[in-house]
Amino acid sequence: MDISDFPTRHPYGLGLWQNHIERILAGWVRELAVPIHYGHDVTGFAQDRAGVDVELSDGRSLRAQYLVGCDGGRSLVRKAAGIDFPGWDPTTSSLIAQVEAAEEPELGMHRNAFGVHSFGRLEYEIRNGEVTYKDGGPLGVMVTEEHVGATRKPTLRDLSEALVAVYGTDYGIHSPIWISRFTDMSRQAAAYRDRRVLLAGDAAHVHYPVGGQGLNTGVQDAVNLGWKLAQVIKETSPESLLDTYHAERHPVAARVLRNTMAQVALGRPDDRAKAAAETVSELLGMDEPRKRFAAMQSGLDIHYDLGEGHPLLGRRMPDLDVVTAGGPRRVFTLLHDARPVLLNFGEPGGFGPAPRPDRVQLVDAQYTGTWELPALGEVAAPTAVLVRPDGYVAWVGDRAEAGLADAVTTWFGPPAAA
Repeated sequence: MDISDFPTRHPYGLGLWQNHIERILAGWVRELAVPIHYGHDVTGFAQDRAGVDVELSDGRSLRAQYLVGCDGGRSLVRKAAGIDFPGWDPTTSSLIAQVEAAEEPELGMHRNAFGVHSFGRLEYEIRNGEVTYKDGGPLGVMVTEEHVGATRKPTLRDLSEALVAVYGTDYGIHSPIWISRFTDMSRQAAAYRDRRVLLAGDAAHVHYPVGGQGLNTGVQDAVNLGWKLAQVIKETSPESLLDTYHAERHPVAARVLRNTMAQVALGRPDDRAKAAAETVSELLGMDEPRKRFAAMQSGLDIHYDLGEGHPLLGRRMPDLDVVTAGGPRRVFTLLHDARPVLLNFGEPGGFGPAPRPDRVQLVDAQYTGTWELPALGEVAAPTAVLVRPDGYVAWVGDRAEAGLADAVTTWFGPPAAA
């Protein structure tokens, strides 16, 4: 859906292969000097009041204060923690692969009574908004399977049979680089935390992979949890702060499950589903429905329930171009240290010293443009905002308004004992 008129620095969806995203994130992690142990499977764990003992496939064990299961939809961590994974069984199943082929299929998207299928080359260019595939090289294949329910690892034969069922030929596919299966199974962990064990990403929620929402949701899980876990480990915040992770992120993923299930229903190949899809398409041609659903699918409408107040409260802070004592800055660059920021748009120095300067960075800033949010439109310009390390607004007010001290304590810990 078109978001080119959204008030955001990047008003588009980015169709980027997952291997590129993994490469970019892995490079960033290496810059942070975070140790990564590849090829070590977790086989189990035991937690107590002080930490978690994690058992590895090579017979070793690790002791940690907390364990975060980011181990996918079949998460061993989730299962070992005894956390339920309720939801809906699959109604459609697709194979996706990269292979070589003896014959050249018609590239692009195709539909039939089974569903949607496609062929494409790994090498392509986008010219005037259209995908232009380069000649030769491996073939990307997606094909909807005739039957749902297979649970074993897919093989080249499975892919061949699925192609024959749809096209009458398998185009002589051979030499697979990889083959995978995805379905519209939709499930969500009943709890994102069991004492010292937490879940994030696909371990916490799985759904039909439409619109890149799974990746977006999983990364935001990690960003929401990361700064909270750091504060608890550093003993600047009580352990109860971790309960806000489930409270905030569980409703977000529940909504993603709902909208992806709706999109699967609208995409079915029967005439009744087509009629419903055409009706919805007419609605999405109108500005208000388009903006509402585009904001939801892009994750730009997320609103954490932090109580009544200014429309910014609990929403993603706009990445404004502000002027500070140090010169022009983007708001989001102020968050690169993973510290909360109190932005004062009123009289410079009006706040005096920052509340809890050991934990909160006070920045006097000027901004003369319109304040606008993707899901809400224009909002009243605030005098001051307290922005959490994950970019969401924890407090809106002015120097004379109560609540700032409470917000700082709630999110960034109580004052140190004298």
